[in-house]
Amino acid sequence: MQLEMFVAVVEEGSVRAAADRVLRTQPAVSIAMSKLEREFETPLFDRSKRHEYRLTQVGETLYDYATRILGLRREAIAAVGDVRNVRLGRLRIGANESISLHVLPKLAQSFLTAHPGIRMEVKCERSKSLLADLQERKLDLALLSFRPEDNDVEPKFVMQDELVLITGAAHPLARRGPITLQDLCEESLMVMDVSESSPWHRKIADAFVQCKAPLHLSVENAPIETIKKMVGIGLGVAFVPLLAVREEQARGELSVVEVEGLHLERSVWLVRRRAVQSPAAKAFTQCAVQFGEALRSPTPAVLPTVLAPPRALAKAERVLLDKRRG
Repeated sequence: MQLEMFVAVVEEGSVRAAADRVLRTQPAVSIAMSKLEREFETPLFDRSKRHEYRLTQVGETLYDYATRILGLRREAIAAVGDVRNVRLGRLRIGANESISLHVLPKLAQSFLTAHPGIRMEVKCERSKSLLADLQERKLDLALLSFRPEDNDVEPKFVMQDELVLITGAAHPLARRGPITLQDLCEESLMVMDVSESSPWHRKIADAFVQCKAPLHLSVENAPIETIKKMVGIGLGVAFVPLLAVREEQARGELSVVEVEGLHLERSVWLVRRRAVQSPAAKAFTQCAVQFGEALRSPTPAVLPTVLAPPRALAKAERVLLDKRRG
């Protein structure tokens, strides 16, 4: 405030005009000038002529720095406002392979259309590793395939999914009705994750044990996209998330086969720490919740896109039009 008063005195040429500018009394401005001169132990104004506020050499140096300091303060206020209003900022988000490929792109489209100034950093990893990164503050948000039990995080339900059995389009099982686990006794089975921490592997293995059916694993810990290609060329069958095979199923490249007595629900959850969230993280959370609500309405054939606010869409359209004209 003292620097602001000092700059006002220099630029207005009098204490009275400076006081009007900074909305303070004249004595308050005069006291502020005296305090600055005591702090720097030298006069800031040449008072050889009464009522004239000409700067000394020290005063000129201070004025140069003061204007820069006040300019930086204005920039800081504007930058904080941009972050607070989600015009600028950074968002670190993690997702596993299937979610990052088949859910996150549409979420990102909706979010970044409404908030084009946000820089999004994405990490693709297994859900358990993402949860650890979230707790260690390496991520702001994580999209997981299960609801964590940790009380330090807050989960938000996004959408329902399930693990399904897929075969190649020409596979004999693809032309049959519902099958049993016994029908898979001679099949080579491919799975994404066989670690002890994988709830899906445990459920599949337990189901085979209960039916006294042998489980022949031919491929383990492979990426989903690799598994889909292997299944497509007839190397075996696989259990994968349904959301990861919708497009191949629609094109007739892969078949989803119902297995009697085996229903493996697999939800998608947005998880955040129970702490103060950045404005960008709050906005993305709201976007994800809206996305899930739209998906649970009368379901379209493809995953929906949550529409951005009309102003944001109009801005995006203008930017696109300007680029085309350019």
